[in-house]
Amino acid sequence: MVMIYFSGTGNSRYIAEQFAKRMHIKAYSIEQNVDFDTLLVNEDTIAVCYPIYGSCVPGIMRKFVEKYKTHFIRKKLIIFCTQMLFSGDGARAFARLLKGCDERVLYAEHFLMPNNICNFFLFPITERERIKKPEKALKKLDLVCSGIQNGIVKKRGWNAFSTLLGKTQNIAYPKMERKGKSSFRTDETCIGCGLCVKSCPAHNLALVNGRVIQKNNCTLCYRCVNLCPKQSCTVYLHKKPKRQYKGIGCR
Repeated sequence: MVMIYFSGTGNSRYIAEQFAKRMHIKAYSIEQNVDFDTLLVNEDTIAVCYPIYGSCVPGIMRKFVEKYKTHFIRKKLIIFCTQMLFSGDGARAFARLLKGCDERVLYAEHFLMPNNICNFFLFPITERERIKKPEKALKKLDLVCSGIQNGIVKKRGWNAFSTLLGKTQNIAYPKMERKGKSSFRTDETCIGCGLCVKSCPAHNLALVNGRVIQKNNCTLCYRCVNLCPKQSCTVYLHKKPKRQYKGIGCR
């Protein structure tokens, strides 16, 4: 088994790495310089972990699956998604990318994790978000690992209610995603440090003559918004953040 993940600001990486540690396997980010062709073809089971956006798999993860789709054929799957509130069928959203794979899904689970949308007043970054959610997620992960090791099959998000709940969210998200591709902004406080350029998982940004320009390929992961030392960056929601999310265990 191998774990493959995408993580915007650290939540999915945390779950992926903690799962790998408990199951004594390797975890790889899709951003790593890895020979995925060789890696995936030699595994019987592929575990995946990603943040869910409006009950949709992030664009960057969808591109990865499309590129390596042949390696997912006939593989057993374990699917994890991280979410701020609820996604309905967030884990099943990945299965929809691989037609006919439902019977090969060994386990699917959703994990509530801290909010990383740091500039929307309805979702404040609180101590409960930062500490309590990861603690509960790890307790759930212990149960998940025990279940997998004992051959228990569970598929969160596969029932009719979850599907309906997911549809209420993913109807709107594709339009948001299209709009979001060109939504990156910086304000007058930008110092041209290039941190956002180096850290962008979608290679959407470039530093030209001290100014950050975009290539209209934003994946809305909020990494730049949370990392910018001057809180200059925004995507989609153009309100300057007051408190950034630095990841599990960081203030």
